[in-house]
Parts: sequence; C-alpha cells; structure tokens
Amino acid sequence: MAVCEGEGVLRLKRETMAIPMLRAAMISHSQSQPLIHSISAIYETAKRRKRVVFSSSSSSELNPVIRSEVSFCVGTCLIPHPKKVNTGGEDAFFVSNYNGGVIAVADGVSGWAEEDVDPSLFPRELLANASNFVGDEEVNYDPQILIRKAHAATFSTGSATVIVAMLEKNGTLKIANVGDCGLRLIRNGHVVFSTSPQEHYFDCPFQLSSERVGQTYLDAAVCNVELIQGDTIVMGSDGLFDNVFDHEIVPTIVRYKDVAEAAKALANLASSHAMDSNFDSPYSLEARSRGFEPPLWKKILGMKLTGVS
Repeated sequence: MAVCEGEGVLRLKRETMAIPMLRAAMISHSQSQPLIHSISAIYETAKRRKRVVFSSSSSSELNPVIRSEVSFCVGTCLIPHPKKVNTGGEDAFFVSNYNGGVIAVADGVSGWAEEDVDPSLFPRELLANASNFVGDEEVNYDPQILIRKAHAATFSTGSATVIVAMLEKNGTLKIANVGDCGLRLIRNGHVVFSTSPQEHYFDCPFQLSSERVGQTYLDAAVCNVELIQGDTIVMGSDGLFDNVFDHEIVPTIVRYKDVAEAAKALANLASSHAMDSNFDSPYSLEARSRGFEPPLWKKILGMKLTGVS
C-alpha cells in the first residue's frame, strides 16, 4: 500500500472496519437509547421514534412519500485489523438519538505508528468531541460544522478520515465526509445512493490531522438525501468498502431482520475477503486500474492485492 507524503501529515492507512447500520420502519411505540462507542466490538440495537414528513426529491430513484412516524433500528459492528486485535483497532464511531439521529465513523491513519504515535487516539478524541457537540447551537445540526468544532477541540497527535450523517426530523439525511469512509443507501433491494471517496492519489485519502497542513471541514464533501420507510443505511470505514462490493451488501443484509446481525454479517464478510489473498476485491481491482500490481512472489502464487495489510 502506498505511503502518503507531506511532512508527516498524510499517513499510510491499514484497515479496521467499523460498520454502523440503520433501518427505517413504521411503529406505534418505541424506546430511545443513545449510543456512544469508541473502539470495541459491540452489537447493539436501538429504536428511535420521530415524526416525519418527507419532501420530494428531483431523483426518480429517491422519491420519498409522506410518513407520520418512523422507527430507526441501529446495529453496529467493529472488527480490528488482525494485527491490532489487542489494542482494539484504530476506527471509532458513535450513534446518537439526538434530534432525528446522528451516526459518525472515523478511521485512524496507521502511518502514525511509525512515529511512535497511537493512531487510535486521534479518531477516538475526534468523535468523543463530536458526540459532545451534536446539540451545540453553533453547530445547528450541520455535519460540516460538527466536524469543524470536533476537529478544533481535538489535541491528540494523529489524523483520521471521517464521515458524519445527521438525520433531520423531516427525513433529510445530511452527510459530510472527509476521506474514504463511506455510506450506502439501500432501497427496495438496490443501492440508490453512495458517497464517493476523496483522495490525493491512490491509497492516500483526504484526512483531518493534528498538523497544520492537511484537510479541514471546508474540504468535506457535503450532500443531502431523503429517506423513506424501509430504507437501510450502511456506513463504514474503507475496511468495509475496500473488501465488499456493493452488489454483495444487499443480499447479505436482507437475510437478517435484526440490523445488529446484519452489521455483524457484513463485517465478517469484509474480514473474510480481506484475509483471502485469492479474492479479487474492490481494492485490488482499483489498484490494478491505477497501475499497481502485487509483488512478483504473490503473482507466482496467484495471490492478489488485498484491502488489508
């Protein structure tokens, strides 16, 4: 995998995968439970009640309908890189039921370990700060401003990619993304929306950093999508999307009514693919398209580049 250059600011990434999921459904009653997580393997579900009127969308595929009350079931799973099991990995995430709900994932950049810096500290502190600012008046429920305030309050050395999704009670999901964490919206068995990774070049994503040179909230890709009953949102670090194709996500999650089990199944699939040197993953396909090839010894053995190192 390539090392990002730039005065120790842009660092090598090695994969851990954090996967929060939510699924919308009509309910007559519910319970509310905020979730704040850092680095640990957790499978939780929470239901949130809210009143929603969905507005129209210009996209024919994203054409919402009017609903009065929606429950959001949340399931999460995190599997550390095999070499980082003892430390819990370098991803962080949190789920909050504030307003319509907030989900965030941050992926610590492993290259900092070469400077004797724990790469997990920056993303953990970043999202701990974000969780504290979700109700801040200045943030005004804007994920880009939430990133700004969380980043400014983070003093750990390191860097991370990050994605934040904030659900308005009118059904609008507001997304801000710096780097290559991602989100997929699944509707009626199809991926109808996905975020795009930001990168300087292959394997060198945009990243928030403790150093002066680097990306800021102003570099975030920002977008809004309208949600309807039955939608499923899959969010994750690149440890998921480097190893699992979009066409594998849908048949994996539809087998489970419990989104916690669905999140666990996706994480296990990504982990299995990442450990399979013969699997032609999204990462290996992208690498070859950019002119990168595995070392000769791997070629001799028929092995491919994988989304894990």
